[in-house]
Amino acid sequence: MARTDVDTATRILDVAERLVQERGFNGFSYADVAGELGVTTAALHYHFPGKAELGDALIARYAARFGEALAALDARPLAAPAKLRAYAQLYADVFRDERMCLCGMLAADYATLPDPMRARVVTFFDDNETWLGRVLEEGRDAGTLAFQGSSRTVARTIVSGLEGAMLVARPYGDVRRFRAAASLLIDGLAVEPAG
Repeated sequence: MARTDVDTATRILDVAERLVQERGFNGFSYADVAGELGVTTAALHYHFPGKAELGDALIARYAARFGEALAALDARPLAAPAKLRAYAQLYADVFRDERMCLCGMLAADYATLPDPMRARVVTFFDDNETWLGRVLEEGRDAGTLAFQGSSRTVARTIVSGLEGAMLVARPYGDVRRFRAAASLLIDGLAVEPAG
């Protein structure tokens, strides 16, 4: 692909990602993307033959970015509670831009998504739960986190809680509502150092 083709594909993904995060996958069309970019729908089909291929590319890119963000957290010398707070901040940063988690929005449209997109959405959540489970185990082993049950169950609760907190805070347009819910989820796990 020539550089301009790559740039066009990236621009298409950027616009489509924003539209999905604002409206959901079923709430936008190729015409919406083409109109914003000032190109024809044929130009979109050149890069992404159908909406399913576009959606698949969106999830792949979003998941890769999220994975990079998690790797960056792992590279920092943070204790487990700080890692969990930084994880919640990833969601807050998206919400502050008046968007929702891409995969959270796609989960709402799950019943109507093509099978490859469904699989990618599930993989995104599975990967996040795996990362969180590892952080939770590290924290429990280090004595900085305490929780009942398995780390897997707590990880699922954190992902579900953050996604739900975004949805409920959305009609209010208030990141503070999200932050309050995230703090309740995360801070309740942290063990206060003995003083």
